[in-house]
Amino acid sequence: MTIVLNESEVEFSAIRAQGAGGQNVNKVSNAIHLRFDIKASSLPEEIKTRLLEMRDQRISSDGVVVIKAQKHRSLERNRDDGLVRLRELIALAAAVQVPRRSTKPTRSAQRKRVESKVRRGQVKLLRGRVSE
Repeated sequence: MTIVLNESEVEFSAIRAQGAGGQNVNKVSNAIHLRFDIKASSLPEEIKTRLLEMRDQRISSDGVVVIKAQKHRSLERNRDDGLVRLRELIALAAAVQVPRRSTKPTRSAQRKRVESKVRRGQVKLLRGRVSE
């Protein structure tokens, strides 16, 4: 299933980046705050519900994804990085996990396990003190 992310639904705002950057860090706003409203988006309903149920610190309680991108020195590269991270988050929500089917070990596997434990215990008994 291919999911198309409409970029007009994503809101970008340029902010000043944190960290090292010399004199440039105080003058230029190179970091990006990306905001994406899940409820108002054109994503399929099932993906919206999975996104809203995710325990991710980037998703606020009112259903807005906020991503801060500041890895790169240029505004455009940070914008692209933020979009890539948003797409990864949506792809993670789109992946449906197969439910785990419980299994039971075979009788021979249970017997082998117990025999190996007994053998190991006997080896440890031989390590004890020698009685005269």
